[in-house]
Amino acid sequence: MELFAVFQWDLLLRLTFAVFLGLLVGAERSRVGKRAGMRTYGLVSLGAALFVVIAGVVAEQYANTFVFDPLRVASQVVVGIGFLGAGVIFVQRQMLTGLTTAAGLWVVAAIGVACGYGLYVIAAYVTFLTLVIFEVLWYVEERFIKTARTDIEEEFIESARRPRYHEDKDSV
Repeated sequence: MELFAVFQWDLLLRLTFAVFLGLLVGAERSRVGKRAGMRTYGLVSLGAALFVVIAGVVAEQYANTFVFDPLRVASQVVVGIGFLGAGVIFVQRQMLTGLTTAAGLWVVAAIGVACGYGLYVIAAYVTFLTLVIFEVLWYVEERFIKTARTDIEEEFIESARRPRYHEDKDSV
């Protein structure tokens, strides 16, 4: 019975760590005003970890009864999150929005899967990289890439406003 209790605590640690890492990513998204925030990211990470944990427990408990591949469950988590991510991508004013949110949910599900398998260091490192991408690369895009794009757009608009003189065949 002691082994079972230790086993259960390990599973609870996996789920708790998944929630914690999902909440970290979600807190960043909430801070910058995104609709999918702490609750969404925490739940996605927890759900992904839970599916993996359940698959592992079932595979172990029923190993002598039937063949069960817990990796298939993890692959189905990826597919399921793909559908969830597709639901947050919208076209507004001829622009796609929600791509970063969809990608973030997909990554946080992978973080949850890593936690579910007990790969804490990988999960923590990917969380760190995700936060760097959200924070640092956002700044780079805003400061350098979008500024350059805005300059080009302004130049295009200005050139469209300038009168164009052309010869009309009938005016001669």
